[in-house]
Amino acid sequence: MGRRNKILVPKARQQLDELKARVSNTNNAADAKFETAEEHGVPLQNGYNGEIKAKEAGKVGGNIGGKMVRELVKMAEQQLNEKK
Repeated sequence: MGRRNKILVPKARQQLDELKARVSNTNNAADAKFETAEEHGVPLQNGYNGEIKAKEAGKVGGNIGGKMVRELVKMAEQQLNEKK
């Protein structure tokens, strides 16, 4: 499965993958979606998952993305507080 998200700074890919792994409590960013799917009871498999409903897929991707955004906001707030 190819990546569809276009990152504005391509050099940030590795750090974003590390963040995804950290917020999902996994060692590997590729395992994050499977770990989250298992937590939510979504039958996600390696390979084709066309039989999964959009609502189930949203539970997985939305959960990971939401955690990443919250963590990025915390990091930005910390950086702003350090500059004061």
